[in-house]
Amino acid sequence: MGRCLWVAALCLAWLGCGAGSPESLPVGFSNLTHHATADLWTIWQAAQQSVAQQINLNPLQTSLDNTPSHILPGDARALQVMPHQLSVAALPDVASSVLLAATGLNRPDPTGLISCPQPCNVKYAAAYSEYRSRATRFAASWEFQGDNFSLILQYEFENHILAALGYDMTWR
Repeated sequence: MGRCLWVAALCLAWLGCGAGSPESLPVGFSNLTHHATADLWTIWQAAQQSVAQQINLNPLQTSLDNTPSHILPGDARALQVMPHQLSVAALPDVASSVLLAATGLNRPDPTGLISCPQPCNVKYAAAYSEYRSRATRFAASWEFQGDNFSLILQYEFENHILAALGYDMTWR
């Protein structure tokens, strides 16, 4: 009985210190890319500006079935959202043979795609983000594609910002 009380008290103290709260983590990135952290900050700031100006809540749905875009005015709160140890890393591109077998899509290696885990709306994507675990993953072949790399990360950073602000991320 005494041990259970001690464990419960320890858990309450841990939760009281902000453990588990993303905002309690230091602001910044866990940069597992070949880019400077300053580059990630530049892309993050571009994402903040983009969300502050205009929000498209369904670009994926629009690209899949030509649904009209769900455009909202910008949200100035985006300028205050910061990454809290956001992990950014490349994953190996899915092999063209795997992609062909799984989807019928024939692309040369490197494919520029990675497997996108549930609850993704697609099986393969150039990048994806996991909001709870504060992570963005992208296909390794994009890392040295200059502006394309920046655009892919900006979109994913916009997604992190929108998720932090409570937007519906179903079609992002």
